[in-house]
Amino acid sequence: MFKVSALRVNTLFTIHHSLFTIGFLLFLYAMPAFSQQKELAVAFTGDILLDRGVRRQIVEKGVESLFTPDMDSLLAGADLVVGNLECPVTEVHSPLFKRFVFRGDPEWLSVLHRHGFTHLNLANNHSVDQGRRGLVSTIHNIAKAGITPFGADSTLEAARSPLLLASSPRNVFLLSSVQLPLEHFPFLVDRPTPSILSTDSLCSIIQRLKYNHPGCCIVVSLHWGKEHTLEPTPTQRHDAHRLVEAGADALVCHHPHTFQNVEYYHDAPIFYSVGNYIFDLEPEINRHGAVVILRISTGSVKAESYPYTIQGCTPFLDIGRGIQ
Repeated sequence: MFKVSALRVNTLFTIHHSLFTIGFLLFLYAMPAFSQQKELAVAFTGDILLDRGVRRQIVEKGVESLFTPDMDSLLAGADLVVGNLECPVTEVHSPLFKRFVFRGDPEWLSVLHRHGFTHLNLANNHSVDQGRRGLVSTIHNIAKAGITPFGADSTLEAARSPLLLASSPRNVFLLSSVQLPLEHFPFLVDRPTPSILSTDSLCSIIQRLKYNHPGCCIVVSLHWGKEHTLEPTPTQRHDAHRLVEAGADALVCHHPHTFQNVEYYHDAPIFYSVGNYIFDLEPEINRHGAVVILRISTGSVKAESYPYTIQGCTPFLDIGRGIQ
């Protein structure tokens, strides 16, 4: 009787030990899933100018005058903060022959980083204001300040490559392009340039990303549209719908210097223009914008917009206005 009982005990111990081992191994295998980020919050701002009237404010009041505690708190709640840098920031003085030519000072970039900015977009019509040397210098200076530059590079192929923003909770890609003519800037594919992509090319890249990275999220940021208007053009609407149909999950765009209406197409949010962010334009139409925060999970993209009003050159959150 004793031998049978002992055998039974040993058998039960072996079974329990095996089950514990299997359970522990399954736990270890599942640990990456438990540690994986459940939601990624990416904040997008509009145009950032560091010259002209903004430069005057910096000289008079200091660069910190461009930021407020409320806005800092909002951006601090995001995992990533993406801005559109509407000027080269460089010591290179090589202005193109055009009506509006800007240049910011490199030391101001570290202040943007300190106030939350992680990525700066250069796919716009002012990043080349100081020529190709100024563009290359700007890319270098942004990276030196601890911020990721994108939307411009040493060649067109490199400039228009999709940027992998994050790989958790899923792969999140950002595509950027300037859709405007670049004044007195010759188009050379093998020289430093901003990203220039047609809608057809964007659709092809989006479809290829969706095929190679099933379940990925794709955000498109275009510099396009008519300045100082409150509505996108019919062509913009048509192109935006094509991009969504190709697989884009959201569009967050700029250039008109105004906040334009928001549209949802096949559940994808389309912000045709989020307006200025740090800017010196004084007309009422140019002083309103919104920070857009995309909350990206494994199965959805939810958009929130936080309106603000620019006073002087500084964006102040509109307390009490609702989230879209």
